[in-house]
Amino acid sequence: MELTNLDFQQARIKQVLFKSRLRSVLYGVREPDPDLFSLPLNPLGEWLNTVVKPRYGSVLPVQRLEQELIRMIDTGRSLVQQYQRGQLEEARTGLERLDAHAARIEALLKDLEQTPAAA
Repeated sequence: MELTNLDFQQARIKQVLFKSRLRSVLYGVREPDPDLFSLPLNPLGEWLNTVVKPRYGSVLPVQRLEQELIRMIDTGRSLVQQYQRGQLEEARTGLERLDAHAARIEALLKDLEQTPAAA
């Protein structure tokens, strides 16, 4: 079974969901959910592990996507730790780093979408 445009749209939505949940933590709206910072339980990580990797795990864009997602999750965890130490402004300013990861993930999703094995 091939990945569809819907699969990639769902991945993009899951990335936005991660960023939204993280922002709500850094602005005091919700408590941090440990699952958000666990690759297998993170919404995008779960999609990657259950939908993409079983079929296309050896494709280079998939490997790069997983590495960038791990970096994004680590950045998010670091920002929450700053927030919990009382460094609110520093943590919120750090959201720019998260946006940079998100842009790289978007580019990798586009690469994967154009990979013959995934299209």
